[in-house]
Amino acid sequence: MSQENSNTQRGGIGFLGLLTILFIGLKLTGFVDWSWVWVLSPLWIPAALGLGIMTLVFAVVAADEVFNSKKGSKR
Repeated sequence: MSQENSNTQRGGIGFLGLLTILFIGLKLTGFVDWSWVWVLSPLWIPAALGLGIMTLVFAVVAADEVFNSKKGSKR
């Protein structure tokens, strides 16, 4: 028996993409009276959360460096 290499690739739009399309459709048809900021929120909220987490990690690493440099200078 020959064994074939089958590379399955999964692609698609994803949950947040579908949610964005749904919100845009609801806005354009007049079912919701939301601001465009909130209609497009599935696009920018994950990016904002990621940026916030990266900022928090950077702040913790920087504080650790400062703390360790002060701790080492007392010896």
